[in-house]
Amino acid sequence: MIADYLQQQGLSVRYQVPELSYSPSVAISTLEANIVACLAENKSAKIGLIGSSMGGYYGTWIAEKYGLSLVLVNPAVRPYKLLPEYLGENENIYTGEKYQVTEAAIDELKQLEVDPITRPERYLLLTQQGDEVLDYREGVEKYQQSRQIVQPGGSHGFDGFELMLPEIMAFLFE
Repeated sequence: MIADYLQQQGLSVRYQVPELSYSPSVAISTLEANIVACLAENKSAKIGLIGSSMGGYYGTWIAEKYGLSLVLVNPAVRPYKLLPEYLGENENIYTGEKYQVTEAAIDELKQLEVDPITRPERYLLLTQQGDEVLDYREGVEKYQQSRQIVQPGGSHGFDGFELMLPEIMAFLFE
């Protein structure tokens, strides 16, 4: 949806969706490598992040470290509290790929906790109260000083996401 929107609007924005590991430390390394590579190509590049669910959690850490703006979409706020019930082998519901949730991964997630965020104006929270996976109130509380769009109903996949794209691009790049 994002790529289509950028193309339809004629926006010359470099758009990347890095494939992230189930390992938190490897996922963060991948994100950092992408940021560093982008800045190596163009030191004055304006980088904006969009993170959904666990991507919101990782994105917060990256945004804080690199001083970037982040749009959070139904973000995981404290995933390390949710994951103990999934210890062991799991299956990605979209790809069927099997992966392990370990105590070490949960500890890695705890190390990535950002509390409090330092510059709330760099964050835009998009959340729907009907999220069946995460409690939307946690995001509302954590990012309480940030700009927020809280919608009734919806789902963890953020129903009507495509309608938010003009708002998202304006926040990140204007």
